[in-house]
Amino acid sequence: MKKLKNYSLLVMGMLALNLANAQTVNSFTVQQAADYAKKNSVQVKNALLDILIQKQTNRDITSIALPQIGGSASVNDYLQIPTTLLPGQIVGQPVGTYVPVKFGTKWNASAGVSLSQIVFDGQVFIALKARNGTITYQEQIAKLTEESIIANVHKVYYQLVTGKIQIELLDANISRLEKLKRDVQIMYDNGFTEKVDIDKLAVQLANLQTEKLKANNLIANGYAGLKMLMGMPVKDSLVLTDMLDDNKIREGVLEASQYKYTDRKEFQIIETANKLNGLNVRRYKLSAIPSFALVGNYALQAQRSKFDFFGKGDWFSTSYIGLQMHVPIFNGFALKARTQKARLELQKTQNQTEALKINIDAEVETAKNNFVAAIASMDFQKKNMVLAEKVYGQTKKKYEIGTGSATEINTAQLDLKTAQTNYITALSDAIIAKIDFLKATGKL
Repeated sequence: MKKLKNYSLLVMGMLALNLANAQTVNSFTVQQAADYAKKNSVQVKNALLDILIQKQTNRDITSIALPQIGGSASVNDYLQIPTTLLPGQIVGQPVGTYVPVKFGTKWNASAGVSLSQIVFDGQVFIALKARNGTITYQEQIAKLTEESIIANVHKVYYQLVTGKIQIELLDANISRLEKLKRDVQIMYDNGFTEKVDIDKLAVQLANLQTEKLKANNLIANGYAGLKMLMGMPVKDSLVLTDMLDDNKIREGVLEASQYKYTDRKEFQIIETANKLNGLNVRRYKLSAIPSFALVGNYALQAQRSKFDFFGKGDWFSTSYIGLQMHVPIFNGFALKARTQKARLELQKTQNQTEALKINIDAEVETAKNNFVAAIASMDFQKKNMVLAEKVYGQTKKKYEIGTGSATEINTAQLDLKTAQTNYITALSDAIIAKIDFLKATGKL
């Protein structure tokens, strides 16, 4: 039994050692957390893959403008040689009659190579011109995805930081109540207070400890959510090193007050879409112009009575080069419909551009108002918390010297707890309002 116990301890020790080795400890500032997310977030990775996919699509388009070379080869065994009808008068028969004659050989083979090169094609020309625009479009989408991830990382990061502050305040309250409970116990032992006063403090302590358990659980889930958002393995350890205070929340806001539409990633995307839709209109217009292509061909042909193409016998060659022109004449009004559709799509994105300007102005104004209100609320709640701490301290002194009641000190403790909760809420609201404001102005 002892050996089995020692073996179990050894296995548990090895498992613990492996777990420790598999775990990576990451101590991140909010900027480092955002940088990590940009490299490891699945959404960002897929957005970057979309850029590579678009590059391959552009290569496919570019290949149309490059020389096209193809080869062909065939071998035919004529089970029945084709019959040709010759006029009967050739062999002395009456006019209007025909003599069936079989020409050719049983085996025929051919091999050749062909070449074509576009000289001018309006649609291909516009497609080539649009290549850089399509890459820019995908890059801008990737940046917008990054910005969205960064904004969420900032919010969750600072919510966890405020959660740590909340735990610190709860610990301070628990410590304060435990000391008060000890003091009241002494007073009770000396006959200066009632048992119910001790019971009330015990109830408040239980409530605070329960609240701390819930807060710790929310923080643990928050860390898991942040890791998932960043693309970090859940088994890895994450330590947040940034602190949060009033001054930090106010930093950088003044610079963000001045904004331009082009600072917003969404506006950059819609502008690129306008350019691409404009090129699409030109593409259909140019498709009505004749297109030209150089063509060439070289081929060999052989005929045999039996399958003997690699032995003696002649191979007859043929070759040509030329210039082909394709002139669109009538296609059932399809070109007109496509051109009009492209114009309407361009008009649609132009309308979206104007609507986006209005939305950006509204977002900035709303975010600014929310930030100003959040800062005012944070300042007010901080002052209120400081005042509640002062009132609690004075009430406690009165209670200790016998001039205050248990009801007063319980009320003061509850008021302090409420003020602290309100301050934590205001602090969290203020940092989120700041992030929303920076995102609205394109300065995040």
